[in-house]
Amino acid sequence: MGPERRILAFGDSLFAGYNLDQGESYPARLEAALRARGINARVSNAGVSGDTTAAARQRLTFTLDAQDSPPELVIVEFGGNDLLRNLPPAETRANLAAMLDELAKRDIPVLLMGMRAPPNLGAEFQREFDGIYPALAKEYGAALVPFFIESVYDQPQLIQSDRIHPTADGVETLVRATVDDVAEALPPAE
Repeated sequence: MGPERRILAFGDSLFAGYNLDQGESYPARLEAALRARGINARVSNAGVSGDTTAAARQRLTFTLDAQDSPPELVIVEFGGNDLLRNLPPAETRANLAAMLDELAKRDIPVLLMGMRAPPNLGAEFQREFDGIYPALAKEYGAALVPFFIESVYDQPQLIQSDRIHPTADGVETLVRATVDDVAEALPPAE
């Protein structure tokens, strides 16, 4: 199967596996999907439910330093809790940029999982927020999934009763929709 490929899944409840059984989280299912493709992936789950981009920014250095060895790829997935708290898009952008700065300093490739603002926050807010992820991906040379939950957000049968978090089937759908992006974002094996 080749050398072990270390991937750090750094995100919020969408990675933590909120209200799911152990082994049903996005990082766990992603690892299984990559292994099924012959990529000897070890995906470390650094998802923390409720994390805003500000909280994530504060714990990134510690999380990276706590790894046995530097990850070959970090998947950054934040923004949903900023939206739920109606935080200014400029704040979200600044926090994500600070995380991307830290990862760039360490020469670690990034796959950025984009989020989109709901229309009820207003057209200007939506335009400003939705532009954050493509702009940062371009600025930092990061790979981008434009809208991480695109394959499930309008599928009520794939979302838990809280209308936010994917079910186990929803996670499988997310993995199928994004596993190619993750595989392509991994640098070539040495």
